[in-house]
Amino acid sequence: MNTLTSIVTRAALLNDGRELFYFDDADTTLPPERAIDARELDARPANAVMRQDVLTGEWISIAAARQNRVHLPSADADPLAPATATNPSEIPDTYDVAVFENRSPSFGPMLFDAADAIGLDELTTVGLGRSRTSVGRCEVVCFSPANTGSFADQTPSRARTIVEAWAHRTEALSKMPGIAQVFPFENRGEAIGVTLHHPHGQIYAYPYVTPRTTALLNSIEKFGPGMFQSILEFEQASERVLIRGEHFTAFVPFAARWPVEIHLLPHRHIPDLAATSTEERDELALMYLRILRGIDRLYDTPTPYISAWHQAPVNVGRDEIRLMLQITSPRRGQDRLKFLAGSESAMGAFIGDVPPETSAALVRAAIATADLENPL
Repeated sequence: MNTLTSIVTRAALLNDGRELFYFDDADTTLPPERAIDARELDARPANAVMRQDVLTGEWISIAAARQNRVHLPSADADPLAPATATNPSEIPDTYDVAVFENRSPSFGPMLFDAADAIGLDELTTVGLGRSRTSVGRCEVVCFSPANTGSFADQTPSRARTIVEAWAHRTEALSKMPGIAQVFPFENRGEAIGVTLHHPHGQIYAYPYVTPRTTALLNSIEKFGPGMFQSILEFEQASERVLIRGEHFTAFVPFAARWPVEIHLLPHRHIPDLAATSTEERDELALMYLRILRGIDRLYDTPTPYISAWHQAPVNVGRDEIRLMLQITSPRRGQDRLKFLAGSESAMGAFIGDVPPETSAALVRAAIATADLENPL
């Protein structure tokens, strides 16, 4: 894959003031001009409200406006497709990759609430009846104008454009006031709970450091410096390695929770996608495609998954927390899913159904099959 240096970003506004970004493939056939959003839109819903769970100290965003979002629409009513006369969608023109502010976000559109300024600095304090405005930002990342599919269905050029979009938005969101952590992710499959079949992901920009990352910071404190480098070297020496490239290694982790669980780490310390080099983004796009195409070959039908890009928070832990991709699927057989029942849901104590070494062997074989069927 040749290094791509001509991916072009074009900024626009939707008619209610939300930002929209077009990311044109390096080999795009699209013209530079894009139509404007001509819809008459209602005012954006009010910000959601966060309430603190005193039992855990965690913040829960109560975003009632999300109840009204579209649920599994037909192709001719796809809100992420390029707009037509009969489908005035969220994106007014054709595109390669498009990113826009979510109309019904869990966080935002307000980025910083002066009335809550003291509270946002003291979110780790625990007390009864504490609430704050759910400031922040939520964006939708459209991988393709096609109505169906996932990241795995994209061309290498398109995959590289999506990686560029993630890096661009991570950098931009990290600079916004009140943002503590940026999280790109993709939910794939109705078994995961997707509400749109259109190939897309999302980016959440939180006003706090998330519980998962807070737990990670606690582990780093107990383990000591260099934890991620130690993890990388430990996993590279194991039978759980799936792909080892020049810049990244993908593996099934030693203590995998899920029937399908894949982690990917860079070989050098990188806190987030914005810090990756051009060469790293080139390799990442192809490796990610191979992994996702592989897990789709595990069974006769596509595998549902959550793909999560864990990044260092904006202002803490950046010298220790390394960028990590984690892909998880509850699929433990052709027609069986792992449900989070009593132990997992109530106590957070996972019980694995598939030994990680067995899972790694299955995924390696599936990646090899996908590579033969559709070499990149």
